[in-house]
Amino acid sequence: MAMLKMRVALAFALGTGVAGCTLAPTYHRPNLSVQNGYPADTAARADSPAALRVIAGNLGWHEFFVDPRLRALIAIAIRDNRDLRSQMASIAEAQGQYQVQNASLFPQISTTGQGEYFAPSDTAGFSFAPGLGQNISLLRYYSVGIGFSSYEVDLFGRIRSLTKEQQEDALNSEANARSILISTISQVANTYIAWLADRELLRVTQDTLASQTSTLRLTQAMFDHGQTDQLTLSQVQTQVEQAASNQQQYERQMAQDEHALQLLIGAPIPKDLPAPAPLGQQTLLANLPAGVPSDLIARRPDIIAAEHSLKAANANIGAARAAFFPRVSLTATEGVSSLQFRHLFTPGAQTWAVDPSISIPIFTWGQNEGNLRISKARHQQQINTYEKTVQSAFREVSDALTARETYLAQDTHMQSLVQSSQTAYRLAKMRFSVGIDSYLTTLDQQRSLYQAQQSLIAVQQGRYQNLVTVYRALGGGWTEYSLPAKVTPDSAPG
Repeated sequence: MAMLKMRVALAFALGTGVAGCTLAPTYHRPNLSVQNGYPADTAARADSPAALRVIAGNLGWHEFFVDPRLRALIAIAIRDNRDLRSQMASIAEAQGQYQVQNASLFPQISTTGQGEYFAPSDTAGFSFAPGLGQNISLLRYYSVGIGFSSYEVDLFGRIRSLTKEQQEDALNSEANARSILISTISQVANTYIAWLADRELLRVTQDTLASQTSTLRLTQAMFDHGQTDQLTLSQVQTQVEQAASNQQQYERQMAQDEHALQLLIGAPIPKDLPAPAPLGQQTLLANLPAGVPSDLIARRPDIIAAEHSLKAANANIGAARAAFFPRVSLTATEGVSSLQFRHLFTPGAQTWAVDPSISIPIFTWGQNEGNLRISKARHQQQINTYEKTVQSAFREVSDALTARETYLAQDTHMQSLVQSSQTAYRLAKMRFSVGIDSYLTTLDQQRSLYQAQQSLIAVQQGRYQNLVTVYRALGGGWTEYSLPAKVTPDSAPG
């Protein structure tokens, strides 16, 4: 068997020694067909791009989301979300496919044992070996061997190109898993913020309804004593019914938000979760600067996945090119054989064989040319897909950063509007109480205050959800805690 090992090693070394290269084109990452930086805004601070990378790219979700209840929900989603579980299975499948393809680079060695027994029914005309009497009734033949068959020597890198393609597909699955993780965390956060906003709307509506119900009772008493008219009573009743209807709406929306959270986390919402923090205390990127270079966008998993798909298509071109060249296969065995079992493992029973074969394509009737055209076309498609992914991500980040500044300004104006409406409502009540104005003015100011409060909550919801979008768009959220800072030559200890 030692002789077989030496021969197999020699054949394998010959095959791998001449198969060190592939015919795949040299890979070059396409240029980012976007601007060198995101749109700047007047409110951006003069932070360095490196500081942003620490803030967004390396900031773990457990540190970004400061609400304990939200953290608990995200942890459950990471554990039980069905999309994440499916993607983990896809990763395992892709890794298995790579393992299968990678095994093609090596000969599949196996051992065989065989025993043959032959008894002719009619010995007439049967030729026996010398020394065997014609009265023999049974022929026996034993053999044991080890070796490999039909091992393709990868002379032109066809197998290596296919293996590279499968490897990139596996890496693509891993990047997609990161993307789904970030998306799931963002969806949980945004749905949770929507639930907080609906809860706040419900609280404001309940307060307004209680105030308007008290006013209705007073107005009804005044109407009964002839101190007000039917118009005023009807207008008060209209506002009470509107507030009561809104209360049902926000209760429904809160229930639907909870149902959405249950779907996202993949489990019922536990009863023992920490108390929710007030709306606006869920994230900590309120002062994120906007003027950052666009190359930071390459950290996004969707772009990384698109590049792995591009590399896989690039490798497939190498396999298509190699199909134009000859294929060399090897079959090698070594073993022992004997007509008598007791002589099977003696030195004289040893046998060995090496069977090389070559297949040269002559007439393929355009099949190889067609496969090469397909590979090149798919490669070009992946280039366009990669560039479109970069451009889409750039737009997403730009939109999120622009929206952040407008939300900040809009929130400031809405708070001022609520304060002015509260003052107007208070003054209207005072003027009515001293008989200067009718109660219609008070009702109108109360309605304006309620609408301003609703609008403020809606703007705040959009603002805080936008912070989550900025964090996700900049590639943050796929780690639980901050990544360790990379040691640069300037910062390395001497």
